[in-house]
Amino acid sequence: MKVLVTGGAGFIGSHIVDSLIKKNNEVVVIDNLYSGKEENINEKAKLVKVDINDNLDEVFDKEKFEIVIHAAAQVKLRDSFEDPVFDAKTNVLGTINVLEACRKFKVRKVIYISTGGARVGEPEYLPVDENHPLNPSSPYGISKHSGEHYFKMYYDLYNLDYIAFCFGNVYGPRDDPKCKRVMAMFITSILEGDSPKIFGSGDNTRDYIYVKDLAEFVVESIDKKPEHKLFHLANGEQKSVNELFKILKDISGFEKDAEHIEAVKGEVKDCVLDTTLAKKELNWEVKHSFEEGIKETFEWFKTKGKSFKG
Repeated sequence: MKVLVTGGAGFIGSHIVDSLIKKNNEVVVIDNLYSGKEENINEKAKLVKVDINDNLDEVFDKEKFEIVIHAAAQVKLRDSFEDPVFDAKTNVLGTINVLEACRKFKVRKVIYISTGGARVGEPEYLPVDENHPLNPSSPYGISKHSGEHYFKMYYDLYNLDYIAFCFGNVYGPRDDPKCKRVMAMFITSILEGDSPKIFGSGDNTRDYIYVKDLAEFVVESIDKKPEHKLFHLANGEQKSVNELFKILKDISGFEKDAEHIEAVKGEVKDCVLDTTLAKKELNWEVKHSFEEGIKETFEWFKTKGKSFKG
């Protein structure tokens, strides 16, 4: 099976590429390398350096993709406040451009990598299920949710089959601290001997999920025919930022305290996702505990040459 992964040089996308290749699929990656890194791409995958807003007809016509996994995105929630226009161009217009190419060249199915808490906004109840009212409080949350409407429209109008996955807070190897996800930022600070910075009190909670669990499951779900089209994927466990830092301190032997700084406006205070639907219709299960995933992630960052200064 020939599969296209947009954003396949990125954090999540590159792990999806690895999982596809493990199952002997032929994989092509589209990535502009704006935030992705060529070193992340599996050597058995083919890279086409192109932006998802560019004309994609040539590569779609040449490669004849059967499946497209759309992971390319502007992924920095905080940066979306600074440049909401760029965020929308990438996450809304770029998504439409990919869908148009899929329609024109008769792709069989598309998998959309969306987001969990950011699309919901401040939850009205916990855990958050797929029927929860949506009130995103950031440009990023709005743009990623907007893509879901286009996927449904292309399914209704053109019979372009799809599944949308809304993830919890993803962490793991290859995460770039510049993308400002908390796990990578904390580990990098610890390995450099600096006190991690916690926005606000640190009591705010998230539902963290290990990237390898997600990547393997996305690939396993390609040929499934669930009743619904949109699913939450997460651990289903509420963990505070303070809890995360404590686990990292125990793993690393780091002795300094974190530095608390001003909270970020527009960020959700608490979120945990209900994964009942994914378990029922897709047999979703978490393979790594929170602590196991953190240990593997920490060890990966250590092997990348970061020196722990104590």
